[in-house]
Amino acid sequence: MKPLILITNDDGITSKGILTLINAVRDLGEIYVVAPDSPNSGMGHAITVDSTIHIKKSNISEGIESFECSGTPADCVKLAKHHFLKGRKIDLVLSGINHGHNASISVIYSGTMAAAREASVEGIPAIAFSLDDFHYDADFSHVSAWINRICKNALENGIPKHVALNVNFPRKQAEDIKGLKVVRQTDGVWKEDFDSRHDPYGRPYFWMGGEFINHEPQSEDTDIWCIENNYVAMVPCHFDMTDYKSMDQLKNWNL
Repeated sequence: MKPLILITNDDGITSKGILTLINAVRDLGEIYVVAPDSPNSGMGHAITVDSTIHIKKSNISEGIESFECSGTPADCVKLAKHHFLKGRKIDLVLSGINHGHNASISVIYSGTMAAAREASVEGIPAIAFSLDDFHYDADFSHVSAWINRICKNALENGIPKHVALNVNFPRKQAEDIKGLKVVRQTDGVWKEDFDSRHDPYGRPYFWMGGEFINHEPQSEDTDIWCIENNYVAMVPCHFDMTDYKSMDQLKNWNL
């Protein structure tokens, strides 16, 4: 029996990235798609709890069972697992390909990564794919073979339980990708800048901008260094956010 592969994303079901992902792995198993009907970038692990979720059939790719969902990326995984594919074993969940990288601290904001993380909570092997190119018509031609190879290995060798792989690709360059490195998340932050404006009625509003600050730009064992130096970065991520090293210190508090 063919492996069952669920695909979703956060850029929306009409994005170029998700179609590229579907085509990259369609030879590896039975593909099933449940993806947002509109962009959900920056949604993190949001789920819909105070409104309805609407679903309708999609024709994203011939021969692929697919649905577009009004909910978030995490909603899409939940719906697929507990409704559309209820009772079936999902062998792999794939999220992406995101237009723009999800390296360093972006991993906590990313809807792409949240979908993979939601699958890992359910004990399903999961991988999130992102490209360091935010353009809607980004060039994905150099990543398909890498995605196929990564997913084939995941299906054959497995992914540790409750781990989601965060895979970031460098943007298309003149030279081929140099290779893949299993690395850690970069220590970096987004430094926000809020532009204060007024709408035509004089009401104040804000537009958020800012820049990424890398605290360790020379560290070759980090995801940002990899994509800036034309390597694929793979970071294993776990949803358990406990800082175990701090537990003994906190136990010494006079409480």
